[in-house]
Amino acid sequence: MEYFSYTLQQLINGLQLGAVYALIALGYTMVYGVLRLINFAHGDIFMFGTFIAYFCIARWHLPIYLVFVITIGASAALGVLVEKIAYKPLRAAPRISLLITAVGVSLFLEYFLSLNAMFTPNYIAFPRPFDVAGYDLWLVTITNIQLIIFSVTAASLFLLYLLVYRSKHGRAMRALSHDQETASLMGVNVDATISFTFAVGTGCAGVGGILYGFAYPQINVFMGIMPGIKSFIAAVLGGIGLVHGAVLGGLIIGVSEVFVSAYLSSTFRDGFIFIILILVLLFRPNGIFGRRIEKV
Repeated sequence: MEYFSYTLQQLINGLQLGAVYALIALGYTMVYGVLRLINFAHGDIFMFGTFIAYFCIARWHLPIYLVFVITIGASAALGVLVEKIAYKPLRAAPRISLLITAVGVSLFLEYFLSLNAMFTPNYIAFPRPFDVAGYDLWLVTITNIQLIIFSVTAASLFLLYLLVYRSKHGRAMRALSHDQETASLMGVNVDATISFTFAVGTGCAGVGGILYGFAYPQINVFMGIMPGIKSFIAAVLGGIGLVHGAVLGGLIIGVSEVFVSAYLSSTFRDGFIFIILILVLLFRPNGIFGRRIEKV
């Protein structure tokens, strides 16, 4: 029974981490679904959102609802700015140009912000605006942080579902994902829809940054690298371009990482995630929910 309880507790911890990965992966999958672009700067926008939340809590002492509003707004604004400056001029360029640009934007954000006095390459403590409390539930203990992460993630996914599948903007995004040229002929504003997609995707990364700071309260300017890569792997695992695929992939990656750390060694966890990526690319390159599209 003790072993079962320990395993169940690790599962809860893995779902906590996976929920954060899912929010970050949503940004990858939404941008890829519309532009067929892997935005490797996405992990750094997640980092930027975490720092904005840090400033809101530690320096400006704002209430928690304003922390979410400002962080989401700042992350979305940075995402749109990156799209306008770095990606929009290269839409007609070869895909490799966009890929190289995305890597360049990622490095620029990391090292430019590390030179800024407000940011730092050193680890700093992320302040929690509430006391941590645990609640015994049968064989496991669930903390208020985990409840917040699960609740906010579920609410974000519900709102995103309504946006993508029940709104005019969502129809425009889905139209662009199928055929950009035909969508423009049908009256879809391509530039505005792409910018809106970036805003929504990077806004989700901002939410993930807040929740990550609550759960793992040590941040620095390079913190977005590994969560960004793992969230990208999660998007590929679930089927990049698919919202539900990103969510499932994030949960699988989070649970896998925690279980490897708990039962093998924490030094193996990153390597195991990359093994998952290799296996997916070898045996299921379109992801769990992805389908092969035959070009005629």
